[in-house]
Amino acid sequence: MTSSVYIAKNVYGGDGLGRLGDGRVVFVPGAWAGEQVKAEIVEEKKNWVKARLVEVEDASEDRIEGGARVPGMVYADLSFRGETAAKEAQLREALERARIEVPDFVSAPAATPDHYRNKAVYHFGMDRGRLVLGYREEPSHRIVDVAEDPLARPEMNAKLPEIRRSVATLLTTGAQAVRSSVGREGSVTVRWTALSGVQWWIGRQKNPTVMRERTCGKMFDVPSDAFYQVNPEQGELLAKAVVEEYGKGRETAPELLDLYCGVGVFGLSARPPKLVGVESGRQAVEFARRNAALQNFAAARFYAEEVGRNAGRLPLNARTTVVADPPRGGMEPNVPKAIADSKAPRLIYVSCDPATLVRDLRTLVGAYAVESVRWFNMFPRTARFETLVTLSRKI
Repeated sequence: MTSSVYIAKNVYGGDGLGRLGDGRVVFVPGAWAGEQVKAEIVEEKKNWVKARLVEVEDASEDRIEGGARVPGMVYADLSFRGETAAKEAQLREALERARIEVPDFVSAPAATPDHYRNKAVYHFGMDRGRLVLGYREEPSHRIVDVAEDPLARPEMNAKLPEIRRSVATLLTTGAQAVRSSVGREGSVTVRWTALSGVQWWIGRQKNPTVMRERTCGKMFDVPSDAFYQVNPEQGELLAKAVVEEYGKGRETAPELLDLYCGVGVFGLSARPPKLVGVESGRQAVEFARRNAALQNFAAARFYAEEVGRNAGRLPLNARTTVVADPPRGGMEPNVPKAIADSKAPRLIYVSCDPATLVRDLRTLVGAYAVESVRWFNMFPRTARFETLVTLSRKI
């Protein structure tokens, strides 16, 4: 069934949201706020439906056509201005729905919408004797061939022809055992840093190399297969913002507890008089210690522990500023409560998912007041973005 639908807004994930004549909510990928569209229903639930965009009857002034795209680029047909407005509205609505008061909301700093990613994972396979290398398309899992990646750094794109030749050779020549082994791996990872250039490998890297990054004027060694912000420019702005927020409370809360610390970027960039970092990944902790030594910073201690399992033993006191940068799933349920029940006067929360951020803030705002919210378009053209929330303990 095809219906004419007015799109009221774009929800987190990028889908346009409207209502059918019977009142049910309809989600339409590729439709933008303010548009009138024709959409064909493809999935029905009791209270909502999913629909396929058939025709744009009245287009948004922010609609663009003909841009390069790969799977995951949900905002490929929307101007960057429109994308930025949509994401900011999504964050504001999430906070408002949770009744979280925000006295200072800082809009995203300028970002480059294309060719920003310093890491990409491409899947590959043979299709009728031809190599296909690119991103998987959901939900079909079909590999969409990528001759040039509009999101990847130019240096990575320049390396793609060589990677294609190498993968094709490994899949089609030589011993059958080798060809089968490469085929089972099924993916190639490409990574770039300004200091180490481009590296790439097939499947899971058995012996990761060391790549060097620069953030806030400091050098960081990172295993080639480990996490680091995929957008160097926005990552730099985010790290500087964390340091700035820490600096606002440094006089009263100088000790820094860096939770989910990774290789130590936020804590080591802040240079507190005392730094404790906690991270479950042992390799990341080894490199956090290595980076502290690289920077001649003796006031740091890093521990390979799961934050949730050790919430009761975290060094939280009246002189502690907490920095938390959990994975997309947010903090473990007992961690916000442990922080709220402590005497730590300040918390700086970095989040890549507004839903889990709001969930954790609901626990924290009983003890803390939100000072400010900043957001960063860390992943342009995709659904995701990063948020930085600063909280101070209520008196």
